[in-house]
Amino acid sequence: MLLRINNVRIPLVSEASLREASARRLGVKKQDIGSIRVLRRAVDARRKSNIVINYHVLADIDAPARLVNRLLRDKDVTRFKEEPAPLPVFGTEKMQERPVVIGAGPAGLVAALELARYGYRPLLLERGKKIAERVDDVQRFWKKGEFDPESNVQFGEGGAGTFSDGKLTTRIGDPLCDNVLEILAAHGAPADIVKKAKPHVGTDILKNVVREMRREIIKNGGEVRFRTPLTGVSVKNGALCAVEADGQDIACERAVLAIGHSARDTFAALHGNGVYFEPKAFSVGVRIEHLQTEIDRALYGKAAGHPMLPPAEYNLSRRADGRACYSFCMCPGGVVVAAQSEENTVVTNGMSYHARDGKNANAALAVSVDPKDYDDGTPFGGVALQRRIEHAAYTQTGSYRAPCQKVGDFLNGKPTRKLGAVKPSYPIGVELGEAAACLPDFAQTMLRDSLPYFGRKIRGYDTADALLTGPETRTSSPVRMTRGEGNALCALLIHAGGGLVHQKNPGAQGQTGGEGHTLAFPAGKLMAAAMQENGGIEAHGKERGGDPVLKLGGVADAPDAQTVSHV
Repeated sequence: MLLRINNVRIPLVSEASLREASARRLGVKKQDIGSIRVLRRAVDARRKSNIVINYHVLADIDAPARLVNRLLRDKDVTRFKEEPAPLPVFGTEKMQERPVVIGAGPAGLVAALELARYGYRPLLLERGKKIAERVDDVQRFWKKGEFDPESNVQFGEGGAGTFSDGKLTTRIGDPLCDNVLEILAAHGAPADIVKKAKPHVGTDILKNVVREMRREIIKNGGEVRFRTPLTGVSVKNGALCAVEADGQDIACERAVLAIGHSARDTFAALHGNGVYFEPKAFSVGVRIEHLQTEIDRALYGKAAGHPMLPPAEYNLSRRADGRACYSFCMCPGGVVVAAQSEENTVVTNGMSYHARDGKNANAALAVSVDPKDYDDGTPFGGVALQRRIEHAAYTQTGSYRAPCQKVGDFLNGKPTRKLGAVKPSYPIGVELGEAAACLPDFAQTMLRDSLPYFGRKIRGYDTADALLTGPETRTSSPVRMTRGEGNALCALLIHAGGGLVHQKNPGAQGQTGGEGHTLAFPAGKLMAAAMQENGGIEAHGKERGGDPVLKLGGVADAPDAQTVSHV
């Protein structure tokens, strides 16, 4: 009989096997357990003197019914029954045109992939370039300062998440989250992401994953067009009839908007077409860097460096005077990267490769910003605040180099003149001085008050040689579009990802408001509303500028021509 057993805990110093620990947890003999499979694995380092690896496992138990019934009285033991993945609910209204997905970040790729799998033949539009070209553009900017506003860390195939830490965590418990992990693993992400409590991919692997997802979209009848920004929508009698992109109207009755948190020109264009936007809270701050070995020592104690332990990561928060200061997008063994999407600005973000073996740990230290902090009578006051901060940082350094300051100097209110033990990882280079001077006064004060507090939570966090590099302004979108009754056009423009979503009628499947949490919901919502226009007939896909996709196996992408997909 298959039983799911949660919380099988093995101390780091123990030599017990998982089978032995599971048998001891159940109070049965080791030989009573047949096959055993790990469902989840997590490190519990709350007590540095007794670090534990905590497993959730699926075990085949050979035991009489009376013993099984006794085991099932344990809240951590349940019968396991393989449930088939639920099929989408399909609508009855037949679409005359194929759906359009705008944006090839994680949300757009998953939505297009699901639509393609069920015969909807989606058209996926991406303003930036395909991943290989995009990587070249990003590297050129980081090494030479040659910036492309349409191909950068924010825009292009894979979205902003391609140049980030690749964490796949969420606070919601929707089963669609597991589906997303399985999709990523099926397209080249490490298989163990479906087991880890804190799954992580890394930029070096994500680049290949998004390329493979695009290939499957095309193989299943979808079409992908790069360098095709959305410039508006056409509405007639309250109904969506076309999206405007690349100088042409593309007939469309329903679209998925997965445009991310930085497509400011697209926000403005949609607002001009009557799409409702409202301001929302977001955060601004800086990146903080420590030596990863010091973070490991602070969180793991004497066990730091143990081969069973991953590079340590943390999550910190403090509330005071109606504001929050918190760590965000912590990147163990990562680097601070240049993440601007507009010329003559400075924006930072964090990134890790899969191995997370860099010398520094970094994270955003972000301070909450409320709409009342920037109200200018429009939905886009938050965008204006972001721009002021980003331009001020550029003016401060006179280039794309980022302002940088030691924590000790920041706390003492003086500019940094000389680095200490921690060296900056920002690829374009930094200008020593004041890292947070471009931020509003309330954000600087909150950071200055919070760092000593965090130092009491993690020893050495506020050490004088730790580095601040700024600014961090793109934690989430400063605007949102609302779903729900009374907003008919937004019901036809299904939006997802990037912190852009707000659900006025919560409780439906997969609806959340956080970045990356709406990956699988939009395709399901569209399919529930309408049938595919071709009745599910298979169609060959293509990339813009290329010939129809040929169904041949084992051939990689040609750099600038058609895509030939695996069968």
